[in-house]
Amino acid sequence: MARFVSVQTNFSSGELDPLLRARVDLQAHQNGMEQATNVIVQPQGGVRRRPGTKYLMSLPNSSTPSAGNGTRLVPFEFSVTDSYMLCFTHYRMYVFKNGVQVMDINGGTLDYLDTTSYDLTGARLSEINWTQSADTLIIVHPDIIPVKIERGATDADWTISTITFDSKPKYAFTPAYTNPSGTLTPSAVSGKVTLTASTGTPFSASSVGQYVNASPQGRAKIVQYTSATVVQAIVEFPFFNTSAIANGSWEIESGWEDVWSATKGYPRSVVFHEGRLYFGGSKTRPSTVWGSKVGLFFDFEATEGLDDDAVEATLDTNTFNAITDIVSGRDLQVFTTGGEFYCPQEGLEPITPTNFFMKAVTRNGSKPGVRIQQLESGTLYVQRQGKSLNEFAYTDTQATYVSSKISLLAGHLLKNPTRMALRRSVATDENDLLLIVNSTDGSMAAFSLLRSQNVIAPSEFTTDGEFRDVAVDVTTIYSVVKRVVNGTTVYYVEIFDEDLQMDSCVTGGAVASASVAHLEAKTVNINLDGAIQAAQQVPSGGTVTFSRSSTTSYQVGLNYTVTVKTMPIELRISSGSRIGFQKRIVEVNALVYESQHMVINGVEVPFVALGQSILNFPVPEYTGTKTVDSILGYTQDGQITIEQTIPLKLTLLGMEYKVSVHQGT
Repeated sequence: MARFVSVQTNFSSGELDPLLRARVDLQAHQNGMEQATNVIVQPQGGVRRRPGTKYLMSLPNSSTPSAGNGTRLVPFEFSVTDSYMLCFTHYRMYVFKNGVQVMDINGGTLDYLDTTSYDLTGARLSEINWTQSADTLIIVHPDIIPVKIERGATDADWTISTITFDSKPKYAFTPAYTNPSGTLTPSAVSGKVTLTASTGTPFSASSVGQYVNASPQGRAKIVQYTSATVVQAIVEFPFFNTSAIANGSWEIESGWEDVWSATKGYPRSVVFHEGRLYFGGSKTRPSTVWGSKVGLFFDFEATEGLDDDAVEATLDTNTFNAITDIVSGRDLQVFTTGGEFYCPQEGLEPITPTNFFMKAVTRNGSKPGVRIQQLESGTLYVQRQGKSLNEFAYTDTQATYVSSKISLLAGHLLKNPTRMALRRSVATDENDLLLIVNSTDGSMAAFSLLRSQNVIAPSEFTTDGEFRDVAVDVTTIYSVVKRVVNGTTVYYVEIFDEDLQMDSCVTGGAVASASVAHLEAKTVNINLDGAIQAAQQVPSGGTVTFSRSSTTSYQVGLNYTVTVKTMPIELRISSGSRIGFQKRIVEVNALVYESQHMVINGVEVPFVALGQSILNFPVPEYTGTKTVDSILGYTQDGQITIEQTIPLKLTLLGMEYKVSVHQGT
């Protein structure tokens, strides 16, 4: 038998796809994990227990269709000091600030904003898109008139209304052409002109918004009706001269109507970008982008063609490009089911009607309903089929955008994703954290990202139930969680809290009991003043009585198991072979930081020394090396499994382990 000493200095590759099990040649294999459940990878390379969640409220059953898409979390940042999380359900909008529900909306008796009149049904919330500027949130859906929600003077002052457009873009869905009798005389060849017909009644009030075409050249849009023979128009293609255009050489092109209406549908996506409001796609024009006039956010009808006029572009390619989201970044970026596009802008040149066009870059396509997220390095989107997380980033070497697969080494963690949110790092001991909700099993893929160092470290969050939605209010992560409590399916709004080690938790100060009615009949864990007590089943009525009163604080909630499992250990031996030999982990030296509990390969690691008064006292936080030996059993994999079944702190920095190799048959 031979013995070897090996070290895993970090876990910076996160949980790896099972398809990489044989890739021992990759550095990611040395720094990765076969399983990383309910942990977050830190930028220094260690893993720590994920935060628990705090219970905020229960959503009404009428807001939660069986598909689980009956809710939508929307962040709203009003000022540096005032930010909110808006939770939309069936015909309702709840407001949260600093992890507390805002009550008595608009001074009334309701604790929510009623959205019944605006058709924001629970079934539609999975397809809504939104953008915000100052005190106004704009929400769009292809089947409803765009609405705006405004925050008033106080936290509880919210109003909702449909958007009244100054003008809408036009399109000839069914164009028609007529050739009036007589001649037509333009007052000028370009710009604003007066068009005068010599006879008949070719014009009417309904002519406004229609076009006049002339031969050999000339095209003008009618903008004002004067009389049956006189109209005012804006020239889009100059007339040859101001002479009368002969009978039969001019025509009226009609059939132009509002692009957005109850019959034609409404915009699918929306964003503010460089002084304009942009809408992307609609039910009948799914591949078109419209931009308002500069500073006039609800005026979309192009008139004079000046630099500040409204703009419009259609993504005409050899594939179908239904727009799923538009993003204001380095450039205006447009994501569709068929590919990724952007509007090129040279230097500081603004977008104008003359340079507004979309350039196709990549052909991956993005998944509808999953909002795009922006990193400093690029833009993150879930590919159309929901099996890949991609980054859309500008490269100076190619002077264009390229897409790369962020989830290349952990594609198994994406299981029909439906929601995505990004929490940006605010300290040196955390990375950017990208959270993706999976509808297949209710898990959450958590990608710890430090793109400047090319760190992509995925893990998986699970809970007693299913995650259904996630969003970030500045730094606070909100989630909607589906749970089964006392035989009933419920949906809770909860926030992740770094001070908690349990889910759906309630907390408080010095008390003898606590109400956890939202977890009736569930078995809950109890932490009194930092000391773990015996688990209890919540009785009828929901009040849990403690074995002793808490003196400073308590936590009561659902436990979740932490699991970190290393990749199979493959050692270089004298024969040069790596695999196929029986191995036994003889000893593990685990380096931990401020930790209180850990189990290694089934052996519980002691954190409390004999002789200490341990009853009703917190387990001391330990920083240093914990050693476990006498681990029995030969296996071909020789893996190390670290678990935590008690809701206490754990941060694992790295491991040194001794391996015994049996080279016999």
